Amino acid sequence: MDLQRSLLIGALAVLSFMLLTKWVAFEESHKAAAAAPVAQVQAGETAAELPSLVENGDHSDEVPSLPQADTPAATGLATAEHKTRHSQVTVRTDSLQVNIDLNGGDITQVALPRHPAHIDTPDQPFVLMEQTNQRIYVAQSGLIGKDGIDQSGRASFSSKQASYQLADGQDQLVVDLQWQGEGAVGITKRFTFTRGDYLIKVDYLVNNGSDQRWQGNLFGQIKRDNSPGPSTSSGMGLHPFLGAAITTPEDNFAKYSFDDIAEKPFREAIQGGWVALIQHYFISAWIPNPEQTNNYSMRTTRSGFNIIGFTSPVLTVDPGSSGTVGASFYAGPKDQYRLKEISPYLDLVVDYGWLWWIAQPLFWLLTKIHSLVGNWGVSIILLTVLVKGAFFKLSATSYRSMAKMRKVQPKIVELRERYGDDKQKQSQAMMELYRKEKVNPMGGCLPILVQMPVFIALYWVLMESVELRQAPFMLWIKDLSVMDPYFVLPIIMGACMWFAQKLNPPPPDPMQAKVMQWLPIIFTFFFLWFPAGLVLYWVVNQLLSITQQWVITRQIEKSDTA
Repeated sequence: MDLQRSLLIGALAVLSFMLLTKWVAFEESHKAAAAAPVAQVQAGETAAELPSLVENGDHSDEVPSLPQADTPAATGLATAEHKTRHSQVTVRTDSLQVNIDLNGGDITQVALPRHPAHIDTPDQPFVLMEQTNQRIYVAQSGLIGKDGIDQSGRASFSSKQASYQLADGQDQLVVDLQWQGEGAVGITKRFTFTRGDYLIKVDYLVNNGSDQRWQGNLFGQIKRDNSPGPSTSSGMGLHPFLGAAITTPEDNFAKYSFDDIAEKPFREAIQGGWVALIQHYFISAWIPNPEQTNNYSMRTTRSGFNIIGFTSPVLTVDPGSSGTVGASFYAGPKDQYRLKEISPYLDLVVDYGWLWWIAQPLFWLLTKIHSLVGNWGVSIILLTVLVKGAFFKLSATSYRSMAKMRKVQPKIVELRERYGDDKQKQSQAMMELYRKEKVNPMGGCLPILVQMPVFIALYWVLMESVELRQAPFMLWIKDLSVMDPYFVLPIIMGACMWFAQKLNPPPPDPMQAKVMQWLPIIFTFFFLWFPAGLVLYWVVNQLLSITQQWVITRQIEKSDTA
C-alpha cells in the first residue's frame, strides 16, 4: 500500500510539473509576440485596403533563390520607390472566403464560414490567414528563374471581376488572373475552388508566343510573423504547437518551431512531399506535384518573417507553345481523413504525441459513436463505458485486492504498533500476513496505471481534434473543448474522488493520510481549467469505478459474514 500511495503522489508531482512547464512556455510565447513584425493599419482601414505586403520596406529576401548555380536568382521584390495600392479580388465559396492581392496573386486572407470564430457569433467566420495590424499570415506563389515574372518584382495581374461567388449547383469555381508583359508571352494564374473543400488548385498557364524558349520555376510559400496563434489557451495555459511541419524521407512528420527555423534554416530536395504551417485545430499547406523533386526551405528573413515553402523544377515552354505548372494549397481545419487523401502523412499534423497508438483508436471509436448518437458529449460518455468495460476484469481484480486490504487494515495497524521502529521485523510480519490472507498490496495500483495512458491520450484527442471544437453537450456545456464555465463538472469530479477514497483503506502513516485527504481538492483545482469533455470522461469513469468497487466490496463483506 505504501507503494500505491507513493505512485499517486508521484503522478501528482508529474502532472504539476507538466502544467508548470506548459504555463512557462505560454508566457514566453506572449513575450515573443510583442516583438513580432506586424502591418500597421490605420483606424477604419480594412485588410483589403492595405498596400501589398512585399512593398512595406526591404523584403528582397522573401522570394526563394534557385539551387542551380547557373540560373539567375530572383533579384528581389518591388521596392519602396514603387509603392502603390493594389486592389484585391474576393472569392466566396461554401467553405472559404478568400482575398487575393493582384500584386503577385498572393492569398492575403482566408476565412472559414463553416467554423465560427466564437461560439456566440456563429455568423462571424474564423479567420485563419490575414494581413492586419494583429497578424501577417499569407500564402505567396510566383514564377522565378530565367524568365520568371517575379524576377525583379512581384508580377501585377488583372482580373475581369472584383469578386467571384460559387453559385448554387456549381461544383467548381475558376478564378483567372492575367499577366501580359512587353513581349509575346502571356501568363494566366488560375485558382480553382471546389465546393465543400478547403483545397485550392493554383496553376500557371504559360502561353509562349515569342520566338525564344521560355523557362521559369514555380515557388509557393507561407509567410508568417511571430505573433501567437488566435486560439485561446486550454487548461492552465496549455499552449498548442505553432510552427512549421514537413515530411521527409527520414521522418514522415517533422515539426520546427519558429525559433528552430531562425537558429538553423532548412533546405532539402524531396520527391513530392508537402510543407505546412500548423496551429491549434487549423493548418495551411503547400502540396506541389508529387511526381517531381521539389526544393523545400524554411528560413527567417531580415525583417523577422518566417518563410516556409518550396521551389519546383524548371518549366520549359518552346516558342509557339504553351505549358502549365501548379501546386495545391490547403487552408482549413485539421481534418485528418481529408488530409490523408491529399498527400501521404499530411494527416500527421493532427499530433497526438507519443501516445498516438492509443489516441488514434480512441478518436476512430469516438467518431463512430458520434455518427450514431449525434452528440459529442454523449459519445464521450459511451466511449468511457466501452473503455471501462474493456478493463472490467482487470479493475475487478484490483478492487478485490483493495477490498481485502481494507479488511486486513486493522491487523496491519496492529503489526506497526507491535514492532515499532523495527522495520525489518515489521516487513516480515506484514509479508506473512499478506500470504496468509492472500492479499496483493500492489493490486490496487493497477486501475490507476491502466487509466493514466488512456486519460492522457484522450486529452490529446480533445485538444487536437477540430471536430470537438465548439461541440455542445447539454445545458450549460456549450463547448466541450474548453473549460466548464461554472466549474460544475470539476466539483463533481472532486466529490467522486473523495467518495472513492472512503471505499479504500486509509494509509496507516499519518502524513500519507493527510496528503491523500488533500488530493481531491488539489485535483479539482487542476481540473477547473481542463476541457469540459476531458472532465466529463473522468467523472463518468469515476462513477463507474465507484459503482464497481462498491459492489465488489459489499460482496466480499457479505462473504465474510456468511
